[in-house]
Amino acid sequence: MNLGKLRALAKRLKTQHELAVELWGTGDSAARLVAVLVCRPKAFERGELDVMVREARTPKVHDWLVGYVVKKSPHVEELRVAWFADADPVVASAGWALTTDRVGKASEGLDLGGLLDVIEAEMKDAPDRLQWAMNHCLAEIGIEHVELRERAVGIGERLGVLKDYPTPKGCTSPYAPVWIAEMVGRRV
Repeated sequence: MNLGKLRALAKRLKTQHELAVELWGTGDSAARLVAVLVCRPKAFERGELDVMVREARTPKVHDWLVGYVVKKSPHVEELRVAWFADADPVVASAGWALTTDRVGKASEGLDLGGLLDVIEAEMKDAPDRLQWAMNHCLAEIGIEHVELRERAVGIGERLGVLKDYPTPKGCTSPYAPVWIAEMVGRRV
């Protein structure tokens, strides 16, 4: 899929919620990506979003759905809580992605220490998509919360998740200790 061409098409189409619903219904990944870009995120009911995230099995469709639609929904917090511990690891990864967003933007009311406990206990053996989302949350806690940074780095070092991930030159490694150090260093 050429994402640039899909974005250009969506820009020409502008917002067309009914068309977005039809495109989503095709099940085609490219059509679903366009649907995400032309829909009205606030027009979806909570149940519709739940069904959509469960149907979104292509990683890019899943990421765009969560990032461009669910995060703008009035149901975002309800869905975050419902999905966080879902038995389906792909759905749970959506809950973790929404939690990561809260860690960076509005962490009041989140048990950050409890999140670190879950990450420490479960991330190493989690399925790939869920592991990636938990790792992102670990890094975000370490980046945004100085009082938990040392613990977050320590968890990352002990677990070693994504330590050997091939990272192109000029990009930041997803290995949490490196990611945290890089992002904190940029703020100085």
